[in-house]
Amino acid sequence: MSFIDHPEITKKSVLELSLAHWNPGKTQEWIDRDMALVIGKREGYCFWDLDGKKYLNIHINGGTYNLGHRNPEVVQALVSAAGELDVGNHHFTGITKALLSEQLTGLCPEGLDYVCFSTCGGEAVDVAIKSARYATKRKKTISIRGCYHGHTGLSVSTGDSMFKDPFLCQGEEGCFVQVPLNDLDAMEEELKKEDTACVIIESLLATYGFPIPDPGYLAGVKKLCEKYGALYIADEVQTGLMRTGKMWCFEHEGFVPDMVITAKGFGGGVYPIAATVMNRKAASWMFDIGRMHGSTCGGSELGCAVAMKVLEITTRKETLDRIRRNTAILTERVDQLKGKYSDFLTGYTQRGVIMGLSFNCEDASRGVAKPLFDHGVWAHNSRLRPNVLQLKLGLLCDDAFLDELFLKMDEAFADAVSRR
Repeated sequence: MSFIDHPEITKKSVLELSLAHWNPGKTQEWIDRDMALVIGKREGYCFWDLDGKKYLNIHINGGTYNLGHRNPEVVQALVSAAGELDVGNHHFTGITKALLSEQLTGLCPEGLDYVCFSTCGGEAVDVAIKSARYATKRKKTISIRGCYHGHTGLSVSTGDSMFKDPFLCQGEEGCFVQVPLNDLDAMEEELKKEDTACVIIESLLATYGFPIPDPGYLAGVKKLCEKYGALYIADEVQTGLMRTGKMWCFEHEGFVPDMVITAKGFGGGVYPIAATVMNRKAASWMFDIGRMHGSTCGGSELGCAVAMKVLEITTRKETLDRIRRNTAILTERVDQLKGKYSDFLTGYTQRGVIMGLSFNCEDASRGVAKPLFDHGVWAHNSRLRPNVLQLKLGLLCDDAFLDELFLKMDEAFADAVSRR
């Protein structure tokens, strides 16, 4: 059965079924915004709505499609593995689990030698917090105001009130504390109480618009963690896997965390897999009570085979060359747009192929993303800084894609300015 070309499957029928059975609120919100999508065909960094309209994807689901939609090599890795493997058994190791663990730790700084696999970033954050609590015998987690680390049990409690308060997930009193970004004094005030298990920080805060931390800030936090006996967790779900020009974004700051989390693009957009990479102290539970944590599909042997291919493609010389070229092109092209629309596009942050574009509007999801959508570009704003549009370019985008993208962005910005 073809799901995309089946004559009884239409955009209208899928939206009706979704309103009836799958998240009616989310479905209706996009309908009300005249931005409802039902993705059909997809390839590279483009997808087509079931109504036939083509969209360039510069949101890439937070980095999930780092290597493009249905990357042929990644798909083939899954197909080949499915010929002889399956999910595996979470009680035991497996061939691809062992091979991927070696490959992944080899791409991390020295000392990050142990891996626990999960199904998504939120679950990997939960693993990291559990690991820190076991290692330190403390419960408190410190995160940054305006952060987001997932929607699962412990991870949602670290995030902004927008995500946790509706579900009453504030956590036990005093166990989840937030401090401002770039304020080492505030961080030390909490850490010096010596009741903190871990500090978790996105190396760039995606949901807060990708602000660049002050030079030395992240390394300074790590030193404070060492001073007061806490562990440092680097959330690299959206910033890792070469998206900033280095394998991990924290490497720009010259320090080594106690744990690193990767997800989204780790599964190449075709299989859900995430990982928490740990040093010996953080992984102490693995040696003492290794069977006390499990995830039925975390570390699926199929997912591990996919992730192995993802890492191999990601670290190729031609991929690194493309990232460097695209980083420069992004800077040049966005500067041109900023010069042309200086009263509208007011500034940006950039690290590699990740950008946060600031606009002179209250809500970029309406004032910017909607005009882009109308011109065939799918983008999203930052939920906690709604005037900032996220521009998340895939690693392998070619010059033709970039030319088409910036032509459409120019046209969309012209329309947006005319509507003000």
